[in-house]
Amino acid sequence: MPASRPWLTLFAVLSLAVPAAAVPAADWPTFRGAARTAVAPDTDLLEAWPADGPTLVWETKGAGRGYASPAVAGKHIFTLGDGLSTADDADEYLTCFDRATGRQLWKTKTGQPWASGQESWQSSRSTPTVDGDMVYVLAPHGQLVACVAATGKEVFRVDLKTQFGGKKGDSWGYSESVLIDGNQLVCTPGGEKATMVALDKKTGRPLWSCPVPGDRGAGHASIVKAKVAGREIYVQTTASSALGVDAKTGTLLWTYPIDKTPAVVPTPIVRDDLVFFSAGYKRGGALLRQKPGPGGTVTVEEVYGLKPELANKHGGVVLIGDHLYGGSDDQPIPFCAELATGKIVWKQRGSGKNSMAIAAADGHLYIRYADGTLALVKAEPAGYAEVAAFKVPGSGDRPSWAHPVIADGRLYLREGDALLCYDIRAQ
Repeated sequence: MPASRPWLTLFAVLSLAVPAAAVPAADWPTFRGAARTAVAPDTDLLEAWPADGPTLVWETKGAGRGYASPAVAGKHIFTLGDGLSTADDADEYLTCFDRATGRQLWKTKTGQPWASGQESWQSSRSTPTVDGDMVYVLAPHGQLVACVAATGKEVFRVDLKTQFGGKKGDSWGYSESVLIDGNQLVCTPGGEKATMVALDKKTGRPLWSCPVPGDRGAGHASIVKAKVAGREIYVQTTASSALGVDAKTGTLLWTYPIDKTPAVVPTPIVRDDLVFFSAGYKRGGALLRQKPGPGGTVTVEEVYGLKPELANKHGGVVLIGDHLYGGSDDQPIPFCAELATGKIVWKQRGSGKNSMAIAAADGHLYIRYADGTLALVKAEPAGYAEVAAFKVPGSGDRPSWAHPVIADGRLYLREGDALLCYDIRAQ
């Protein structure tokens, strides 16, 4: 390189230092955020709200019925729903909205609506996953759909049931948010034949599949990534077990059984070699340690087994510092527990009703109750301290199950057909 152009050398070094696929800190591109922790990196947020909530920046319609959270990336917001107010049929659509204004930009039909069971159980649950110029979503009937993020044009579609013999371990449809890891799209068809699979994210071509003998079917969790002794592992729960799979080969490394229950929903939490997972219906939460062994094996040992007091039905659990925060099964009772021991530090009735979904940022918990109440609670093991709460407009017709999203000082909520954006930055 000519000495008269040293800036080119500097540019080359900087280019190598910044991963091309790095996710901006201001984005929340998949379920529970980029790291799937449900903890946003935002700081300098409001520490209290007025009685009617923080400032509403915009509200828009056209999301449809459903419980998928928003996925926020770049200038866009994506979600999944059926019976959109902006469509002339009752089918299910992947939708895209302008992040600044809430205006609907496009909608792409994914298939028929999920209409099984009671009315409140129906509709979509899978939060889309955004990766660069692509967006992926898993419809409840098992259709994995990949679209161009800018236009909604469908690129490929994979039927997890037909192609992989996939099945659910319950009667409520698929709701996983797929994981994009390098060139791999990883998801969980469920069942014994191909419990977890990796596909080429550009074409949908199968790369590997991982069978798990005796698996009862997919649950509702989304895959998280761990690293043990330099080995990358995909951690997931199904209707039968928690499990770890080699990220390169798809080799099953370990399983930890879960007694049969109506549904296994919460996404696991990974910290270093530790895995915390929970299941509702009084099953509980457990902490496992992944241990490398001879010949490239990895096993797990119990730090503690399933503790019923840590059961969580579908609202999720967050880890802040050395403490877990979540809802007690499907009750409006937040808890704080020590990660290392599972010991409950505090447990108290919240201001909302029924089950609760949770996210966190800047030392606070954002707790969304099924009755539409949103509460701001200090994330402190010293004791339960709710500092603000308000009722989300339009709530009450169906459960408010969609998880809250926090990105770049904004709070995004899905309330049925509506999306709402609040400014939560400290003034």
